[in-house]
Amino acid sequence: MTIRRLLVANRGEIARRVFRTAKEMGIFTVAVHSDGDSDAPFVSDADLGVALGGTTASESYLDGEKILAAAIAVGADAIHPGYGFLSENADFAKAVTDAGITWVGPPPQAIAAMGDKLAAKRTMVDAEVPTLPSIEISESVDVGSIAEEIGFPLLVKASAGGGGKGMRVVDDAADLEAAISGAKREALNAFGNDTVFLERYLATPRHVEIQVLGDQHGKVLHCFERECSIQRRHQKVIEEAPSPVLSESLRNQMGQAAVAAVEAIGYVSAGTVEFLLDGDDDEAEFFFLEVNTRLQVEHPVTEEVTGLDLVREQIRIANGEPLGYEQTDLSISGHSIEVRLYAEDPANDFLPATGRIDIWKPASAPQVRYDSGIESGSEVSVEFDPMLAKVISHAPTRTEAALKLALALERTRLHGVVTNRDFLVATLRNEEFLAGDTTTDFISRVEIPGQRVATQCELEDAAIAVALVSQAENRAAADALAFMPSGFRNSSMPSQQMVFLHGETELTVNYRPIRGGSFEIRLGDAEETKVATLLSTDESQFEIQLDDIRASGYANKFGNRWCVDIPAGSLTLIEKSRFPEADITDVEGGLTAPMPGKILAIEVNEGDPVDTGQLLVLMEAMKMEHQIVAAFDGAVTEVRVAVGDQVDNGELLVVIAAADA
Repeated sequence: MTIRRLLVANRGEIARRVFRTAKEMGIFTVAVHSDGDSDAPFVSDADLGVALGGTTASESYLDGEKILAAAIAVGADAIHPGYGFLSENADFAKAVTDAGITWVGPPPQAIAAMGDKLAAKRTMVDAEVPTLPSIEISESVDVGSIAEEIGFPLLVKASAGGGGKGMRVVDDAADLEAAISGAKREALNAFGNDTVFLERYLATPRHVEIQVLGDQHGKVLHCFERECSIQRRHQKVIEEAPSPVLSESLRNQMGQAAVAAVEAIGYVSAGTVEFLLDGDDDEAEFFFLEVNTRLQVEHPVTEEVTGLDLVREQIRIANGEPLGYEQTDLSISGHSIEVRLYAEDPANDFLPATGRIDIWKPASAPQVRYDSGIESGSEVSVEFDPMLAKVISHAPTRTEAALKLALALERTRLHGVVTNRDFLVATLRNEEFLAGDTTTDFISRVEIPGQRVATQCELEDAAIAVALVSQAENRAAADALAFMPSGFRNSSMPSQQMVFLHGETELTVNYRPIRGGSFEIRLGDAEETKVATLLSTDESQFEIQLDDIRASGYANKFGNRWCVDIPAGSLTLIEKSRFPEADITDVEGGLTAPMPGKILAIEVNEGDPVDTGQLLVLMEAMKMEHQIVAAFDGAVTEVRVAVGDQVDNGELLVVIAAADA
C-alpha cells in the first residue's frame, strides 16, 4: 500500500525534517503535540495537527495509545516515529502494524531483538560480529568477582536504553555499588527497565557507526560510516562523515560487519550499527556497541556525502519498493560535519538550560544546512531534550567543512538562552580537532573554552553602536520634533550618557551630536574622543562609521538587555538604569538548583556535618541525574525541599554554615 497520509509521532526538528521530505513526495502530513507544543514550529509545518494533551513526555509523545488513536481518528495510513520517544519501542510498532497502519521503520521483532543490549550482544556473537566481554548484574552474580575478572575501568550500562542514560564509568571497586545503584535508577526513570550490565571499558576509543538500509526483498546495503567521538556525558555533540582515520580496508570490514549484524535479525528500513574503534590504523580493533533501530540524529552527514535522502528511502522501503541501487553504486563525496546546538552551559558542566529563544536567525551560507525545531519566541522546556538545532556543513575537505561550519555558527543570530555555540565554534577551529585527534575523551582531554571572551575593543565598539541605535530609536519615537536628538535641552548641554554591563565589565558611553549626524564619543573618563556616525538602521540592523572604520551588525533590546551581533560573534549588554536599584542579597551558604527539575533524593538532614564534595541532593532534569554537593566543610542549617518537589532554576535547596563560621 502506498503511503498517502503520514503521522509523525515526534516533535521538534526531526518532525520538521520528516515533514519536509514527505511533502516533496506528495504525502499529506499530520503532527501530534503536547499542550506546551501547540504553537511549536513543527505543528505549523504539518498539514494537520492533533493535540495529545498533557505537558510531559509520558503524557504525550510516550503515550502510544493516544498516538495510535490520533492516527486512526485522522485516517493516517502510516506512522513515522522519528528518533527517541517510541521509535525503538517494539510493542508500539506492533500495535501500529496490528491496527493496519504502516510502520515506517524496522519490523517489531527486529526492534525487540536489539532493544535488550545483552540479548543483542549474544546475537552478534552468533553472527561473528566482534563484541566486548560483558555480564548481566543479577542477585545470583558475585558482582565484585565479575568486575575484577573484566577489569577496571569498566562500564555500567542500561540494557534497555542508550543516549548516555543509565551509564556509569567505574575506575575503582569502591565506587561500583553506587554506580550500579545510580545507573539502575536512571535507567528505570528513562526506559522503565532497571536491568544493567558490566562491560569492559575502552578509555580512549573512537565512536564509529555504519548507516545501513534494508528493503523488504532481502537486500541490505551500508552507506559508509559516521564518526561521533566528540561527546559529553556519553552523548554526541559533533558528528562527521567520513571518519578522519578509517582506511578503505577498515571501512569495508566495518561495513560488512554491520550488514552481517542486521541481516542476523531480518532488518528492514534505515538503521545504524554502532562500533567502538580501538586504534587508528589497519591493525585497529572494532567492537559492536549497539544497533539503533531507527533514524539517527546525525543522519544528515551521511545524506550530504552520499546524496541519499534517508527519510525518502525509509518511506520508499515502507511502501515495499526495492532499493534501486547496489553497494558498488554508493560512494563518498567530500566531507560533512554536523554539530548539535544545545541549550546548555559548557562553563557549568554542560548543564541543560531553559528559557525563551528571543532571536533565532540562521546564517545564509553555501552548503550549510540547518535542521531546527525552533524559531524566535520558542520556549525551551525542562520536559524535553535541550537540542535546539543541528547545523551541517559539506565541503570538499574536512578542514574546509569545519571552518565553514564554525563561521556559519558564528554568524547565526541566537539569543535568549544559554547555548553551547561558542564551545562548538572553538572546537571546530581547534588544531587537535582539525588534525583528526578525536577520540571519545576529546572534551575532557582538550581544553576548549565554553564561552567566547569578547575583547575590550569589541565591547567598546558594541556599546557605542548600541548607544547610537538607542538614541536613534528614541528620536524616531518622539511625539514632536523628532528631528532633534533625544534628551535635547534649550540650553548648553554636556554629552548624554549610557552605561552598560557585560559580566563584571562596565562600559560608559558619553556622546554628543556635533555635525552632519555625527557624534563625539568619549568612553568613561578617557580624554580621547572618537567620531561616530550611524550610517543606517533598519529594524535591528545597523551600519556605523567609527573614525576610519565602517562596520555593521544587529542590535535588539529585550527589557534592559541588548543582544548584539557583530562579525566577531554575539554578545549581550545590560543597560544600566539611571536610578539606583534595590540590592538582592543571597542566602549565605545557600545551595541552589542549577536548572529546573525534580528532587529525587535528599542525603542530609538539618544539623548534619558535611564535607566538601559530599552529596547533598540528587535531582533529575531532562531524564538525567544531577548531584548537588557541598562546596565547603560545615553543617546543614536548613533543608528547603522534599523528595518529589519540582524546583525552578536558582531555587534554594540547602543552607550550610561553614565550619569556621
